[in-house]
Amino acid sequence: MAFVTGGSLKGKVLFITGASRGIGKAIALRAARDGARIVIAAKTVEPHPKLPGTIYTAAEEIRVAGGEALPIPVDVRFEEQIQQAVEQAVAHFGGIDILVNNASAIYLAGTLETPMKRFDLMHQVNVRATFACSQACLPHLMKAENPHILVLSPPLKLEPRWFAPHLAYTLSKYGMSMCVLGLAEEFREAGVAVNALWPRTTIATAAVRNLLGGEEMVRRSRKPEIVADAAHVILTQPSRRCTGNFFIDEDVLRQVGVTDFTRYAVDPSVGELMPDLFV
Repeated sequence: MAFVTGGSLKGKVLFITGASRGIGKAIALRAARDGARIVIAAKTVEPHPKLPGTIYTAAEEIRVAGGEALPIPVDVRFEEQIQQAVEQAVAHFGGIDILVNNASAIYLAGTLETPMKRFDLMHQVNVRATFACSQACLPHLMKAENPHILVLSPPLKLEPRWFAPHLAYTLSKYGMSMCVLGLAEEFREAGVAVNALWPRTTIATAAVRNLLGGEEMVRRSRKPEIVADAAHVILTQPSRRCTGNFFIDEDVLRQVGVTDFTRYAVDPSVGELMPDLFV
């Protein structure tokens, strides 16, 4: 599609799950530079030994970047916490313009090596929370001027190679993408845009460092800012003209004229970057 360029998120209220670190925080900071108002709906309130940042440190960064911030402790496995956070956000900011379903759990293992508690966690945090957060925000989004839901989930490619190595994780991430497919069509007439965004390469987050490949994979990854910049492009599009898409970060940015991606590389001297799953 042909993107409209030059849009701003000034004054928009973004409800972002998992925004205390990583991609979620990067999206928040990019919106904050426009003067957006950010609800940080995440679980981390106390410093974690292996994971950087809390909802309060993220809020301070957002304010420094030029935005407003409302940190709310939320465990997205519990719909009553989601509902309370949405009500608190609306009371504080007057509404919700954008929902970013970013929170995610990952456990890459074969079927025989996947404990059911891990299966349940991924399905609670990934697909169930995407549905629950969307359900809670939609009544407010339908009152907004240019409402968007953005889900950090992959394009739906029903290829066995994406299922065999880590079936439980793939089911949960594809469940998020199926939410995009269904919600986009269900709320098309209401003018609520629903799109998915996924990175071309691995992104340097705590999950990559701690769970997937350590420092070597981080070196072959891109920074979260590439996803944030692509998200900004999507979220500034007219909602009635941009819905039901499964976007890849690099493709979005190429369409708006970005040709040099070295600034997004963790280590620009690395020749070949690590492709992400599902692409």
